[in-house]
Amino acid sequence: MRRRRATVLAVLVLAALGLGACGVPVDARPTALARNGIPFGLLDPVPPPTTSTTAPSPVGVPVQIFLIGPAGHLVAVARDVPVSAPDLASVLGALVFGPTDVEAASGLQTALSQQTTILGANIDGHIATVNLGGTFGQLVGPPQIQAVAQIVFTVCTLPGVTGVTFELSGLPVEVPVASGAQVPVAGTSQFGPYAPSPTG
Repeated sequence: MRRRRATVLAVLVLAALGLGACGVPVDARPTALARNGIPFGLLDPVPPPTTSTTAPSPVGVPVQIFLIGPAGHLVAVARDVPVSAPDLASVLGALVFGPTDVEAASGLQTALSQQTTILGANIDGHIATVNLGGTFGQLVGPPQIQAVAQIVFTVCTLPGVTGVTFELSGLPVEVPVASGAQVPVAGTSQFGPYAPSPTG
């Protein structure tokens, strides 16, 4: 028994000497550290920098679309379309969207339903081809002529375009002009009664 106690005591003494040699103080219970003993920056850590991921606002280019004024004449209004896509389809999309609340309050309207879909649009030489779907094919009578006039005047504001051909779901169709005649290619001169007046 004495030999075992002596061995245990020797182990404890060696352990104490080892801890002392490492310089690690041993407390009998938890104690609070003095503020000046805490490593710099531990109490007030600086948060990591954050990077902004806000996308820049798209730059718009101005275009003209034509709405219907209180007197039945077309009225040109300005719209902005993304500069990344200032093409015929985006211009027609702005036309299909229709008047703003302010414009509607001033009496401007459209014959085109927002359910009109632009299936395709391209320009070949001086002629633009517009492929439409949705509710466009359901228009008849004066509303159909007004809608065609809106599209023709809007498209013909683009450089070099003098006429418009129409397609319904990819099939070429003739469209009515102001005289009531059906034509394969429509131009602004065929919609005299709807042409913009000097006073809008």
